[in-house]
Amino acid sequence: MRGAAMSFTAAASGLVVFLLSVSVVQGEHGWGVTYSSTEICAVKGSTVEIRCSFTYPSRWKGGVNTVEKTFWFTEKKDGEFVDLTTVSEYAGRVEDLCENNICTLRLRNLRESDSVQYKFRIKTNQDTYFGYPGPTLSVTDLQVQVSRSRSSTLLQCLSSCPPGHTSYIWFKNGHEVKEDTSPDANFRYNSADCYSCALEGYEDFPSPSVYYPKPPSVSVSPSAEIEESSSVTLTCSSDTNPAANYTWYKEDGNAHLSSFNEGPRLFLSSIPSSDSGQYYCRAGNLLGNTRSESISIDVTYAPKPPSVSVSPSAEIEEGSSVTLTCSSDANPAANYTWYKEDQNAHLSSFNEGPRLVLISIQSSDPGQYYCMAENKLGVKTSNSISIDVKLRLLAKKQDTELTNDSEYHQDDSGGLDADSGVSPESVDELDSIPEYENNSHTAAHTEDTEEQVDMMLT
Repeated sequence: MRGAAMSFTAAASGLVVFLLSVSVVQGEHGWGVTYSSTEICAVKGSTVEIRCSFTYPSRWKGGVNTVEKTFWFTEKKDGEFVDLTTVSEYAGRVEDLCENNICTLRLRNLRESDSVQYKFRIKTNQDTYFGYPGPTLSVTDLQVQVSRSRSSTLLQCLSSCPPGHTSYIWFKNGHEVKEDTSPDANFRYNSADCYSCALEGYEDFPSPSVYYPKPPSVSVSPSAEIEESSSVTLTCSSDTNPAANYTWYKEDGNAHLSSFNEGPRLFLSSIPSSDSGQYYCRAGNLLGNTRSESISIDVTYAPKPPSVSVSPSAEIEEGSSVTLTCSSDANPAANYTWYKEDQNAHLSSFNEGPRLVLISIQSSDPGQYYCMAENKLGVKTSNSISIDVKLRLLAKKQDTELTNDSEYHQDDSGGLDADSGVSPESVDELDSIPEYENNSHTAAHTEDTEEQVDMMLT
């Protein structure tokens, strides 16, 4: 028996549906279910109605045959067909309406997960029957495809539903700007603009908007202090449609980073101290591109082996001042301590800080010096540096009261006259007199003449 033909109506506002109208008639011995189509295409978020008509014999298996229940289903559970109105995924979105052997399944707020085959089942007091195959529903989302042509932006409204003679409406920043039977549009695009499309008559169900990338944000993981040789991941994200492509940069560089520079994540493995700096990313799509704020990567590390410099670098004389400077590359900055070898304690004076100043250096100051650089991540010691002090011996002739015209008079033998009491050779021989050895405070006095004799002590 051929059931009554099903018709499609837009029973509720916002209904968007395209039916492939191929009537399917099934029946045997008076049983039959007729669907109006085998395929239905609907827009996501809209409402669709699927109708059918059914017949059944008035008598079956020797008795009166009456309908006890009819329902729509998509699957079995525990071997039983499940009434769609009892399925949690459809709760609040489905209605099953039947009158005069014509039944309507109404689905609201369509989801892509609703894309399945729907079947109708009859249960009488004598038997059961369902129409197979039922119509297949495909739920599609309108999409705007973007392409570029010089200064123009080309947009196309796409749907997997058959377009037929449907008119498309275009929206700019939420306001209608163009109505055309064509799904294509050509706009001059501004970075502040966003565009979407809809099917005429169903403006409540527009496509997702396409728009320029918003300024990206950058996050760092781990967010704690970054130590040398650890690994760090920088993530760039931007609100945009179509999806953005990402590129990473390090400030003051003219080129992209040589490694891991494409994609939303920049992974710095076994990070060296040289990777410290300012980083930023760019997010771009066919509508344009924008950059993030810079983010600072500060790699901390233990002190490197310190170096020691001496100023002045020339010969060091007793009584002069000498500055020793300790320097080490460290982050955070190092604290410095000075030591003199063979001593177990710090120097009692000027021992903290990068500079050790020896004022009016004495004969006790020569020796081996070194410094220690330390921060919370470690400690390093410099090589020892030798400080040698050259002592000044002030030699004067014996105190002798001479007349104003007393002078050294060289006789024929090369010596001094009797008035002087000292020969020139006696001055030259001061170095050999034991009482002058290593004694910076000894001096021989004369009234008019003095000579300096230098002696190096180490």
